[in-house]
Amino acid sequence: MLSRLSPILRHNRLFSAEARAMTRATLYHHARVLQPLLVRSSPRIALATTANLLNVSSSDSSSMFHRRFHAVRNIGGGDWKLPKPAAGRVFAERREYRKMRKRAPKRKQELELSVSICIEEQLPDDTEIQNIAEMLRVNVPMAMKLAFNGLKDSKYKTRETDIENVGGFETVELSLMLCNDEFICKLNKEWRGEDHPTDVLSMSQHVPELKLPVLMMGDIVISVETAARQAAERGHSLLDEIRILVIHGMLHLLGFDHEISDEAEKEMEEEEELLLKSLGWKGKGLIQSAYDIEKTAKPQPEKADDRKKGDGLRFYRPKFSYIFCDMDGTLLNSKSQISEANAKALKEATLRGLKVVIATGKSRPGAMRILKMADLAGRDGIVSESSPGVFVQGLLVYGRQGKEVYRGNLDRDVCRETCLYSLEHGIPLIAFSQDRCLTLFDHPLVDSLHTTYNEPKAEIISSVDQLIAEADIQKVIFMDTTEGVSSVIRPYWSEATGDRASVVQAQSDMLEIVPPGTSKGNGVKMLLNHLGVSPNEIMAIGDGENDMEMLELASLGVVMSNGAEKTKAVADVIGMSNDEDGVADAIYRHAF
Repeated sequence: MLSRLSPILRHNRLFSAEARAMTRATLYHHARVLQPLLVRSSPRIALATTANLLNVSSSDSSSMFHRRFHAVRNIGGGDWKLPKPAAGRVFAERREYRKMRKRAPKRKQELELSVSICIEEQLPDDTEIQNIAEMLRVNVPMAMKLAFNGLKDSKYKTRETDIENVGGFETVELSLMLCNDEFICKLNKEWRGEDHPTDVLSMSQHVPELKLPVLMMGDIVISVETAARQAAERGHSLLDEIRILVIHGMLHLLGFDHEISDEAEKEMEEEEELLLKSLGWKGKGLIQSAYDIEKTAKPQPEKADDRKKGDGLRFYRPKFSYIFCDMDGTLLNSKSQISEANAKALKEATLRGLKVVIATGKSRPGAMRILKMADLAGRDGIVSESSPGVFVQGLLVYGRQGKEVYRGNLDRDVCRETCLYSLEHGIPLIAFSQDRCLTLFDHPLVDSLHTTYNEPKAEIISSVDQLIAEADIQKVIFMDTTEGVSSVIRPYWSEATGDRASVVQAQSDMLEIVPPGTSKGNGVKMLLNHLGVSPNEIMAIGDGENDMEMLELASLGVVMSNGAEKTKAVADVIGMSNDEDGVADAIYRHAF
């Protein structure tokens, strides 16, 4: 694997042969380059490095594509090509030889096809991209040979005939670069004055006036991100779509141009379909596919949906460094489960380099237990004993290697008073103490905290004094009916705690008593300081009142549609509900 390349070379307005000859060396300066494949026109195939077949000096200025090019939108468009720059001088040394005895003519050398496959530096080291690049090393020479055969006795009326008989050359050179939308967008903006990505660009290097033994066809640049979206829309694989774009770009280099007239479009379309069919590759040609989409799209009303779905997500670069995600009412549905769609989105986000951090009212063991069911816990998951996280409403914060960054404890007098209230009124209470849950008596609601919410099974402590002396308590939870919490428990404890504690309600049937000033937002702040991460680098997803400060802190705060009204008022975006895979929707729509 060669070193990665700089993102893009700036345009240098040279119109000489030196400027047109962007040679593979310049392209290599932009991308990871697979070892070029040289294929002779016989069945024999060999791997070799590209020879220095043409010694043309080039400017030291970083100029990338000094040649004509073609661009194709997702659905048609009025694209245009730059005029072909005038050829300049090429200096070559002339040598004189003594007259020699005539030798028998050499056997004609077979035509060599030299194909360089490049991966632009901004694309991730993704296995699928690598596999596609390897496949193209074989596919592209096959397509070239078939396309060259089609030039013989060609009946096409609109094709430019700068390249007619490839048999007159010793070597044919072509490069193919796979890039992202940002890279190809810069090319469009600089060369065409249009600030948007396209799927494929073709840049010709052929200068027929030079009469060289080397046919430098030029360069084809393909955006993998746009190709991935189009593949999803058209119902075939990413490799299928890239093959279609290769054919389209290659035909442009061979003189076809669908933009000049209806007749030219029809002729290029026919050649695309013929090549794809002859090669046995799936999908329609790019012209026909674009026409089909445009035709079927016209009767349908526009729908504003910028959600990036499916496999296309993996080729987008993250907008953030971290996602802080709540669990109950957010990542978990109404059955306290993580949906398959949410789990897949989190996994793909981590594959793209996003770090997902759980910020929850749950204990760390409770969070790990639920995430383990979705294969999201453990060493390579998003939560483990050695990963960062914010738990128990921000009262337990773990940083690098899972080391404790902060622990907040509830006032012991408040703990005693809540325990006595629980015994007196028969209202179940659970005290959270790091990885343990403690209670004073057995009750179905206490059991549900373990069976439904997956918290550690509560240990029954025989007396209030023993529970207080057992360990430091971070928070206590009263569990009752929704009406009982709202009409009795919350009003009483909002007044009784004074400035010694705060009340927090994440679930309608639970009331939490926590140390004053407790919030997930504070826990997230402490963790960000520990990690050296700015709030501008994070996206937060939540639903409850206890998520408000976290959502306000983040660069982008997304609240579920099932969230509290107060929380919706401070969020940047109101997403879908926790029963509609709201976390997955937020990631696909906003994180990339």
